[in-house]
Amino acid sequence: MSVQSHVRKITTHVLYEMKLRGEKIAMLTAYDYSMAKIVEAAGIDVILVGDSASNVMAGYDTTLPITLDAMIYHASSVVRATEKALVVVDMPFGTYQGNSKEALLSAIRIMKETGAHAVKMEGGFEIKESIQRILSAGIPVMGHLGLTPQSIYKFGTYSVRARQEEEALKLKEDAKLLEELGCFSVVLEKIPAQLASEVAQSIKIPVIGIGAGGGVDGQVLVLHDMLGITQEFSPRFLRRYHNIADEIQGAVQNYISDVKQRDFPNEREQY
Repeated sequence: MSVQSHVRKITTHVLYEMKLRGEKIAMLTAYDYSMAKIVEAAGIDVILVGDSASNVMAGYDTTLPITLDAMIYHASSVVRATEKALVVVDMPFGTYQGNSKEALLSAIRIMKETGAHAVKMEGGFEIKESIQRILSAGIPVMGHLGLTPQSIYKFGTYSVRARQEEEALKLKEDAKLLEELGCFSVVLEKIPAQLASEVAQSIKIPVIGIGAGGGVDGQVLVLHDMLGITQEFSPRFLRRYHNIADEIQGAVQNYISDVKQRDFPNEREQY
């Protein structure tokens, strides 16, 4: 029997046990009550309320514009839909970089106002103080290394990270640092599969990959991407499990046609 199947609630400790037993961790994003309810019912292990809401929910080009208030709104909606899944919330750009006191206040707001179970932060050594201060308050932290979308203007591109030896070495060191600080897990985004596998084997905490190959402890995708709701984003690592955009558009077109042709509502659909 799997670890996940016989617990009432997925916790950070359950994820650690899953890694120990070689059980893969499945994580998806969600941003609203209705979608989170479906994802939860399907049996997902972890729901990430990602700052990707900036892209898929608000239509921005990057994750930078989304605010702490907006993330709290999305996260509280998701938490109300979940019973078993672990809910992790992205700390948005500007709420933790460079000011550890502000980082702690931001994390406390997320935990108090949403009921979520953990926060996620992008970066390694550069945000060490903020991670320490948040952890000291008893708030679980998931790290995020590799391609860190909040730093897109520094990188200048969404291409694969850590191909060069120097950057790969720093990523390995940052992963170990995150473990030593007390992070319960780390996301590795868009890095070479071999490097990701080495990192996963070198630390005891679970490593979740997105575009980081199959040698890690779990996977995460953006829900709207894997369902085919968003169409313009199509990296190599994305597997589309559905093309729901076409189905929704077809349903709406049928509705429009029925209204225009006076077929809706019919006699059974009125009082």
